[in-house]
Amino acid sequence: MKLSFSAQDEQFRTEVAGWLNANLTGEFEKLKFRGGPGDEHMYPEERKAWEKKLAEGGWTCVGWPAEHGGRACSIEQQVIFFEEYARAGAPGRVGHIGEGLTGPTLIAFGSEAQKEKYLPGIVSGEELWCQGYSEPGAGSDLANVKTKARFDEDRGQWILNGQKVWTSLAHEADYCFVIARTDPDSVAHKGLGFFLIKMDQPGVEIRPIEQITGTSEFNEVFFDEAECDAQDIVGAPGDGWKVAMGLLGFERGVSTLGQQMQFQNELDEVVALAKTNGAARDPIIRQRIARAHAELKIMRYNSMRMLSGQSGSDGSLQKEALIYKLFWATWHRGLGELAMDVMGPECEILDDGPYELNRLQSMYLFVRSDTIYGGTNQIQRNIIAERGLGMPKEPRVTAK
Repeated sequence: MKLSFSAQDEQFRTEVAGWLNANLTGEFEKLKFRGGPGDEHMYPEERKAWEKKLAEGGWTCVGWPAEHGGRACSIEQQVIFFEEYARAGAPGRVGHIGEGLTGPTLIAFGSEAQKEKYLPGIVSGEELWCQGYSEPGAGSDLANVKTKARFDEDRGQWILNGQKVWTSLAHEADYCFVIARTDPDSVAHKGLGFFLIKMDQPGVEIRPIEQITGTSEFNEVFFDEAECDAQDIVGAPGDGWKVAMGLLGFERGVSTLGQQMQFQNELDEVVALAKTNGAARDPIIRQRIARAHAELKIMRYNSMRMLSGQSGSDGSLQKEALIYKLFWATWHRGLGELAMDVMGPECEILDDGPYELNRLQSMYLFVRSDTIYGGTNQIQRNIIAERGLGMPKEPRVTAK
């Protein structure tokens, strides 16, 4: 693992920082440090415009191959980009699912027609994506999906029926990648397909889920005879599990650096508040801040280690990647608790509704979900034990 940067890399850093500082002005000035967890509802239209601004400057999809519209940046340069993005206070990305998940997955597994159809819209910042994985009965157990896809010979299309839940930013998305069962008699990870679905169609209904923050980043999505073009299944019917697992490799990959960008900004806000209100004089609070700082650095170095060992363009990572979700989710939940303690007991009381939460209060409430979505902590421990350490699988208990 490389922990230092070359002179060429540092020149790249200067270029990134210069562009961000020059462009986070005017209409985009108010976006600084906005759009993180619990704050995702702020300035949606302006943040969409920011995506297009990034694209105009050539700063979307920086790690993608040049032939697909990216900059073909090295891992080191991608680290630098996210570091400078954080340092400049640039807003949370509304295009991160397309850039970090959909695009790399199509580059690895998609047809040439699919790449030609979908990648340009992601690079330009004009088309947004959401993820159709979780269902009411298939959260961490993704292989239990019940959404079905049948091929209609007369219409020449796949027809989808089912329900997805906890779909982030579905209400803003133009497209959704969906795991659905192509073989109605199949079980577990067999008989699945990976579909690319247009959201603006009669067969798709989006229902917001109001969170305890009072906002609705998450949604339920219902498919009722929703249509998908025959050529918009990635791979063959039955390949869905392979493609889905490849995508999760990208989710644990370079996109994690953008996530850490938000974490650093939140920690900086906690530290600044502790200095302002006197909480930093409490030795226990100081110790907890120091621990949070050290663990965030560990998170960064572990990310660089696992990315340095990335084994291929299909998203596969070293076994060290298995610990990442468990580590960051637990850390982030702890940061929310630290933020509340720094604010003091009065932050738990608001006069009356509708409640106006500050950013740290919203962050605290939102991060309660971190140890659940994307794989619960309990499931992550099982994955580490079974796939990473080669331990026996957890016994299955069946009802009598």
